[in-house]
Amino acid sequence: MLHDSSFPADAPPSDPEPATADKVRIRFRKDGLLRLVSHHDLMHVFERLFRRADIPFRSTRGFHPQPRIVFALALALGVVGSEEVAEVELERALDPDEVRRRLEQHGPPGLHFLSVRRIDLRTRAQVSRVRYRIPLPPDRLADLPPRLTELLQSDHLWVERTRPRPRRLDLRPFVHELRLGDDHLEMALWVSGSAGTARPEEVLQALGLADLGEAGLILERSKLELKDELPDTEVGPVGLTQSAPQPAEAAPKDRGQRPAPLLPGPLSFDS
Repeated sequence: MLHDSSFPADAPPSDPEPATADKVRIRFRKDGLLRLVSHHDLMHVFERLFRRADIPFRSTRGFHPQPRIVFALALALGVVGSEEVAEVELERALDPDEVRRRLEQHGPPGLHFLSVRRIDLRTRAQVSRVRYRIPLPPDRLADLPPRLTELLQSDHLWVERTRPRPRRLDLRPFVHELRLGDDHLEMALWVSGSAGTARPEEVLQALGLADLGEAGLILERSKLELKDELPDTEVGPVGLTQSAPQPAEAAPKDRGQRPAPLLPGPLSFDS
């Protein structure tokens, strides 16, 4: 009997994948020079940190195993994250306070661990709302209140996006709150898993504040609010769970009547 040389008959069975014994949700702050580290590089920082802290995290199998560490929402380069969220699967149970102590002991400058708590193995962080904060120069405060009021009372806030594809998007349903402090502006923006969210720089552009970044003022994502931590009454405006609102567009030019697909799917005429 012949055997495939790539799969020897006497090859030992692969090691079974370790089961997840514990799962923790970590809230941390990313600031200082570390805010200039990309999200991709931050994932490597966390992997090295967990190894150095001797925390038994679970990894994927295969030729390129990856730690089972999931960040709730990627943070843009240069933005301070005051209360970011990461969830980690562990191969054995470990006291959350001990996890936080080890991480804080071995963490690099600019990475501070605020809390660690155990969560159900089936739980997965889903961001419902994000809050941002940016300092304002004194000379920009006087004319902002009427502009905030005008934006909040408007029905639409259209922007043009080019990525991942060119499209026109109404940001107004995503803007939950705009609040002016003594020396800063606060924004609360809804997040939808399917429709995404408004970008803070787009809101600043609409308010005539797009130049604040060029002036050296640092944007801060002050909090990620998760669905399983918000009251049931705060679920976001209707319409964000399916798709982002789209403007009415002119009818396409007549290119001849197309046949209707017999079955929906990747081979239909509407694909």
